[in-house]
Amino acid sequence: MNKTEFVGAIAKKLGITKSDAANSVNAFFDAMKEALISEGEVRLIGFGSFKVVNTPSKIVRNPQTGEDMPIPEKKRIKFVAGKDLKDSVN
Repeated sequence: MNKTEFVGAIAKKLGITKSDAANSVNAFFDAMKEALISEGEVRLIGFGSFKVVNTPSKIVRNPQTGEDMPIPEKKRIKFVAGKDLKDSVN
């Protein structure tokens, strides 16, 4: 399911226009981004948790040339599914 299909499903479920549903979905994504940037974690009980984690820098080998290449430290987002979501999928 892509974002357009997701917005359509929300609109149908709530009985609102696709435009209103798109505004709601975009507002949710914006709030999620802002919370992850400022607080580093978002917990949605029953659905799951999103958390910003640091990946340390490391040295890897380029398989084509054999040269060592440095990979800088970076942040990534980790998602852990909640119990209700896990149970509904299984």
